[in-house]
Amino acid sequence: MQYSPLGHSGLQVSRVCLGTMTWGKQNTQNDANAQIEYALAQGVNFIDTAEMYAVPPTADTYGTTETIIGNWLADNPARREEFILASKIAGNGLKYIRGGGDITGESVISAVNDSLARLQTDYIDLYQLHWPNRTSPHFGKHAPGRISFSDVDAQAHSAQMLEILQALDECVKSGKIRHFGLSNDTPWGINEYVRLSEKHNLTRVTAIQNEFSLLQTRDWPFLIENCVHQQVAYLPWSPLATGALTGKYIGGARPEGARWNLVQRNGLFRDTEQSSAAVAAYSELAQKHQLTPAQLALAWCNQVDGVTSTIIGATSLEQLNENISAFELTLSDQVLSDIADIHRQYPVPF
Repeated sequence: MQYSPLGHSGLQVSRVCLGTMTWGKQNTQNDANAQIEYALAQGVNFIDTAEMYAVPPTADTYGTTETIIGNWLADNPARREEFILASKIAGNGLKYIRGGGDITGESVISAVNDSLARLQTDYIDLYQLHWPNRTSPHFGKHAPGRISFSDVDAQAHSAQMLEILQALDECVKSGKIRHFGLSNDTPWGINEYVRLSEKHNLTRVTAIQNEFSLLQTRDWPFLIENCVHQQVAYLPWSPLATGALTGKYIGGARPEGARWNLVQRNGLFRDTEQSSAAVAAYSELAQKHQLTPAQLALAWCNQVDGVTSTIIGATSLEQLNENISAFELTLSDQVLSDIADIHRQYPVPF
């Protein structure tokens, strides 16, 4: 296993981050226990969760994933130091989470305390804002004209961000969290938090996790360049495009237990004719080079300059083994060139 610096934090994280959002919906406590044990044995030292999980998010499964991790930690208290634990506060829009309201300084304090209780730990290494209070161009909202930046009151949002940052700083100083990060945010979001932290001598943003895959590369190059020079770790989520890049949905297939059979909060917006054509092309390329489609997609993501650690998920140990093994691969210049040819054909398939 290889490791990279987590931004400016001084922490070293594995190039693989174990995502957990299926735990409590598609996976049981025993499944999760086995995945944690297996990942740690492979050298993975980075686990990511969120108060909102399991996914798809519902009131019934809210907090379930953190509780599952907490149960494992309660049974293995001496092993807490073996990994870096990340979690997230949910943003606005889910009425069963703090009435669906914005993230505020007060909600940060209460959410951190609640997550610590569910996780049965004294501290969270990386605490992230799951999405910003303003509407960001994520979750299928990235097409030009889909949202309006001109309508945003930047001054008001900056004031909210300062309040949030002050609460995060308080949590750092009390030892409840070690570092904070963003998720589903933009270069402006990163840089405004950096500006506010420098101006007010507050804790500095350490990482950002955004969707990034062969089907969704909008963060390259501008946001990733920003991360490199601001020393903010870049953590891709959904590197397999919610499973599409495994090839299991080719031809409209819907395997039993697969995620696309579940109700999705934002719909199956990744399921387009262009996406299907791109996935078929990448799958054919993987076969040509004696790789699985998942290995091709994950190894490619790992080799993108500026990527720190890629968040993977699995519903079985077999999938987890395949996914982790992809990070031992180095794609040749020919494979990368072939990938680039396909990407030029399908640069924004959804």
